[in-house]
Amino acid sequence: QVQLVESGGGLVQAGGSLRLSCSASGLTFGLYNMGWFRQAPGKEREFVACISWNNGNTEYVDSVKGRFTISRDNAKKTVYLQMNSLKPEDTAVYYCAADRSYMVVRGTGNGMDYWGKGTLVTVSS
Repeated sequence: QVQLVESGGGLVQAGGSLRLSCSASGLTFGLYNMGWFRQAPGKEREFVACISWNNGNTEYVDSVKGRFTISRDNAKKTVYLQMNSLKPEDTAVYYCAADRSYMVVRGTGNGMDYWGKGTLVTVSS
């Protein structure tokens, strides 16, 4: 059974930092592209960042470029999202996702192979 378990969310003041982790089990982690998505109250799910399985290529939504960094540790089967200079508009539930297709991970998330249950990030002003 595949599981993606996020951790690291919480309440932080604007300008602060958080590091999200997503621990995977039940899949060959090294063969999966990994992504982070978020969904704010009343809004649609949004792509945040992704990292490829083979060459570590990364992409980010424009609103987080220069502030967030995605990385992975295949030995630990874990993907991370380092979030710096947080803003109130970053408040959302953050979801980890995995798919064999890079285009799926890079896209809207529709058709994603696996999702975590999410971790809440709240940024106060």
